[in-house]
Amino acid sequence: MNIAITGSSGYIAGFLVDSFKNKPEINRILKIGRTKSDIMLDLSEPARFDYSSLDNIDYIIFTAAISGPDQCAEEFDLCWQVNVDGTLFFITEAIKRKCKVLFFSSDAVFGNVPGKIYTEKSETVPLTSYGRMKQAVEDKFNTNKYFKAIRLSYVVSAEDRFISYCLSCIKSGKTAEIYHPFYRNCISVHDVVNVVTWFIQNWDNYKFPVINVAGKELVSRVRIADEINRFYNGKLKYNILYPGKKFYVNRPEITQMKSLYMQKYQIIEDNTFTEKIKKELEDIKNGN
Repeated sequence: MNIAITGSSGYIAGFLVDSFKNKPEINRILKIGRTKSDIMLDLSEPARFDYSSLDNIDYIIFTAAISGPDQCAEEFDLCWQVNVDGTLFFITEAIKRKCKVLFFSSDAVFGNVPGKIYTEKSETVPLTSYGRMKQAVEDKFNTNKYFKAIRLSYVVSAEDRFISYCLSCIKSGKTAEIYHPFYRNCISVHDVVNVVTWFIQNWDNYKFPVINVAGKELVSRVRIADEINRFYNGKLKYNILYPGKKFYVNRPEITQMKSLYMQKYQIIEDNTFTEKIKKELEDIKNGN
């Protein structure tokens, strides 16, 4: 089996590469991206890519994107060119070569209805620029058998931006400033790796175009900080701040998402958020 990963310099892609290296059924990993890659891809100029490099690729894990919600709003045309136009061009060329494309989407494709819990069957009505970009790609290919999308909630790891910030505050003795409210059905990066692995092993067994990759608990940043303190014996000092309405223009206070199929297909472990974040923190503490 030959696999390509776009956005290969991203932190989730790094976990995928490390995992795939240890799987005997994977013969080749082609890293595609702007940096730290085997072959260069600039999604603002997708026609310049050498698509013959995909001729023997079985699966493409498409993680490449401009993902900053504020940047997507403030530089809309540039981000649309990369996240939609360039992405559609690349995926179309990949599907022509019968590559199966697993596209990283987002819970941002949903709206912000108070009390609403979004499933794979929920209507996608994104309110943010980033969400509209992800929706455009999903909608283009959602009837194609060579395309599936995984909608990620907030991905927790010791290397994600927020936890890295908290750990740096512990190290420096600074007091962290935590925005609240901000809730997501957080998952771990190990969950994401397991979902991707499951799909490359069971592609035809999953009959739906999308899956919501979400934890069963709605988790705030304050909860994440408290879990860090459970693991680090209360060393993280923090203040809770309300960021103001402008912060929420491009990211809702709450997006509650669940999957109808994650447990049905036994894709990831049905464990608690405490167990998920503990594993992430243990791995970095042990140097893994």
